[in-house]
Amino acid sequence: MPSKADVKAWKAQLVAKAEQQILKLTDSDQFKQYLNTLAKFHQYSARNIDLIYAQDPQATQVAGFKQWQTDFNRTVNKGAKAIRIAAPIIKKLTPADQKRLDTTDERAIVGYRYLPIFDISQTSGDPVLSAKDFVKENLADHQNVTSLYNAFKDYLNQQTDLQVSEAPLAQLNGAKGYFQPSTNKIVIGGDEPDNALKLKTLYHEYAHSQLHGLKAAFKDRPRAYQETQAEAVAYVAMQNIGVDTSNYSLGYVATWAKDKAVIHSALSEIQQVSNKVIALSDGLTKQLGLQEAQKAPEHDLKKRSAQELNQSYQGLQQQIKQATDPQQKSGLKNQLNAVHQEISERTQKQLQAFAEENPEIKQPDSEPDQSLKR
Repeated sequence: MPSKADVKAWKAQLVAKAEQQILKLTDSDQFKQYLNTLAKFHQYSARNIDLIYAQDPQATQVAGFKQWQTDFNRTVNKGAKAIRIAAPIIKKLTPADQKRLDTTDERAIVGYRYLPIFDISQTSGDPVLSAKDFVKENLADHQNVTSLYNAFKDYLNQQTDLQVSEAPLAQLNGAKGYFQPSTNKIVIGGDEPDNALKLKTLYHEYAHSQLHGLKAAFKDRPRAYQETQAEAVAYVAMQNIGVDTSNYSLGYVATWAKDKAVIHSALSEIQQVSNKVIALSDGLTKQLGLQEAQKAPEHDLKKRSAQELNQSYQGLQQQIKQATDPQQKSGLKNQLNAVHQEISERTQKQLQAFAEENPEIKQPDSEPDQSLKR
């Protein structure tokens, strides 16, 4: 059994490894991986996002061993190596503890323990869908991206002290938009033809308003620092709704983030504002009805037309042929089976209805013709 000193050293090594990974993020591809992790796990603390990224940059959905079984009907694969995250140890304080810590709180964090969790790629079982799957599908329609842009703009104008307006791109000196701290105004290029880029620009300028406004704690950051943060927040927000802007965003970030200190110092602040933006976006997509499809797969299938079901069936067959990852292939097969079941049930119902409406059509005998027997 390891000693306390061994356990302490192991914990320190775990955190140190996370720090080393973060310090390598001057490379655009690695920074993209980190931001993708941030988009997937925005509900986690910055500390745990760093730990997850350091141990498995490709992780997408994580849960504990028992949670995979009870909540998702999936089992952790034999031999899977756990990802460790930090969980606070909360202790009820005695009067002596309160006096020593100079606090009136009844409870306080007195330390951390490192809990094992597993990524979905390390498990097998039922497919797991989330609201993001449906949001991504719905936002593939640029009209819906425009709706989210307008809803976000209206929210900022009506519910915050920010003023958002539009101006022709020709008046913005080559920029897509800007934030003016002195007036607390955001201006977006109104005639930008790419609706997704327009939404991303609004996220970018909103990040500036939260991080670098006149009253913001980080208003005096250097320009490179500010632009790295704002574009990173915009990228995370767009990833969250399933729109990839990496070709634009990562080149933009690479232009500004030329030393490790900038990225390393900016990360926790990026995470704070990203959480806020993601929460706002999730609320707005629900209001716009872009998450209405968040139901069990079989309920969603019952709303599809026969033509859509046939197209889904053919598409899934093709995806299964092309899939190389066993976990992905298993999930696709489960979806294919669900579509097949729905088609079969509909066919049976249609045949039954036809038989009831046409009683004159003789049904085949249940027993074979005796004259054919020898």
